[in-house]
Amino acid sequence: MAVILAIDDSLTDLTMIQYILSSHQVLVASDGQQGLQMLSRHPETDLILLDLRMPVMDGFSFLDKMSSLGLDTPVIILTNSEEVDKEILGLDKGAVDFIRKPLNFQALKKRIDVQLRLKQATEQIRQHNRHLEDLVQQRTAEIRRTNEITINALVRLLEIRNIETSNHSRRTKIMMQMLCEALQNHPKDGYQLSERDIQELVETAPLHDIGKVGIPDNILLKPGRLEQAEIVIMREHVLKGVEALDYSLETDDAKISFIETARELIASHHEWFDGSGYPNGLDHDKIPLSGRLMAVIDVYDALTSKRVYKEAMSHKKALEVMQSEAERHFDPVIFQTFLSIADTIHDQLKQD
Repeated sequence: MAVILAIDDSLTDLTMIQYILSSHQVLVASDGQQGLQMLSRHPETDLILLDLRMPVMDGFSFLDKMSSLGLDTPVIILTNSEEVDKEILGLDKGAVDFIRKPLNFQALKKRIDVQLRLKQATEQIRQHNRHLEDLVQQRTAEIRRTNEITINALVRLLEIRNIETSNHSRRTKIMMQMLCEALQNHPKDGYQLSERDIQELVETAPLHDIGKVGIPDNILLKPGRLEQAEIVIMREHVLKGVEALDYSLETDDAKISFIETARELIASHHEWFDGSGYPNGLDHDKIPLSGRLMAVIDVYDALTSKRVYKEAMSHKKALEVMQSEAERHFDPVIFQTFLSIADTIHDQLKQD
């Protein structure tokens, strides 16, 4: 049994509609205003029969009000035979069908049955879509959790060798999040970031030095300055990191966005803006945005952290060092954005 709201100033028509539709629950109203009131009390209404000519509020005003309230209950308009232009206007305003007066009740029943079946089918599709959306959200959450576990496992390899600490991973994620959000709506083309971009950059940032697991301890943990030959070996950590995340694709397979972001970030975060970095000597916007972002974050964290070969610098001193080489090393847009939030980053890192 459906709930049908009949809105008509003709008591005769309302009585006949109630009689012919006795198998349904029929609500009645004598004008559009009463119809809206009835509809607010009965949001479960399945279908509306709407006369166009009524006092107080006519059918057109009712349709406009329904639309402004975001209501999508199907409406069949009731018109006289000479009101073709009004039928068209009513359909333009959102009605799904019309039937002319004097009412042919057999035709009315048929049209109501059709609209009720359509409404039922539409609701089934909506439920199915909601179910699919829930599955997608669940699957997305599972993928994100899998990515997080994978990253933590890889970063743990560095921790086991006493190369880095979990604080390093935490700091890079915090800085990447804050820097990306500060840059997100930058007016210059090439710097805008979507929420998905930010999510991937934040989650992959801790992997930037994962290739260091392949560097010998006598070089990686050396307390003093590296010799030139040792520097060459140390720089191999970039390629080793990229190779660690290598994966095969069939011809028609799509690339995995998360892994591609990580590989790109690892491969380019030691490139310098003037082209004097490594491994490929890229410059300016030939360096992927992820690498330009990570370059600033990595240098700041390296300067302000204690390492086997040095003590930690103060926040102020680290910024002075970075500014002295900024023109050569960093993307100016990213670096200036970093400077604008550097004190906030420093405060946030102290709190966490």
